Amino acid sequence: MGLLTVSGVVAGYSAADEILKGVDFSLDESEIVCVIGPNGAGKSTLLKTIAGLLKPSKGDIRLNGESIAGLAARAISRRGLAYVPQEHNVFPNMSVAENLEIGGFVDRHRLAPRMARAMERFPMLARKRRQAARTLSGGERQVLAMAMALMVEPVVMLLDEPSAGLSPAAAELLFEEVRTINRTGIAIALVEQNASEALAVSHRAHILVDGKNSRSGAADALARDPEIKRLFLGG
Repeated sequence: MGLLTVSGVVAGYSAADEILKGVDFSLDESEIVCVIGPNGAGKSTLLKTIAGLLKPSKGDIRLNGESIAGLAARAISRRGLAYVPQEHNVFPNMSVAENLEIGGFVDRHRLAPRMARAMERFPMLARKRRQAARTLSGGERQVLAMAMALMVEPVVMLLDEPSAGLSPAAAELLFEEVRTINRTGIAIALVEQNASEALAVSHRAHILVDGKNSRSGAADALARDPEIKRLFLGG
């Protein structure tokens, strides 16, 4: 039994709009597992369903062996799962410190030590703690969004397109932060359009096509597969 398991999940944005058509997914402790595939494959929908923003109409989702399918997002967060959306993932007019406080709001009694750990882990945020989030660069905002998610001390982090809109240099730095977070023992499910970077940073990968599982396996093996290279890696 994996840390996070998704079994035969069907979900969408309405009863007549099934985006996920029986998807399976698994994530073990301390793993990074990426989800790649063409636009419209259901990658982001999968993360939203795991996080509780969408309710599956069929199938099951288990975290540490406990079913979380259909629970409210806050209840899922309290069980140790943090979700970082692609967009609108920080409060631009609030300071860096205020954003972190909001990230830890579900457990206000432990806010101060968690804030201190976040500032120690991300020195850039400590230096800019009083600045409005809107003044940060794109890469810095993504780091802030991940730091906000870490404020709940998750066992699983879901990252939806973290490198979207970033320069290659900023994306490279961001993926190094992802590796650093993973080295602390946090398992990460990563949805990415940048398939080559996603495979490079991940232990395993799932490929979705049209809301269904297409391929899965070790990330390095998939990165070397000629068909995968042709379809997703531009080679």
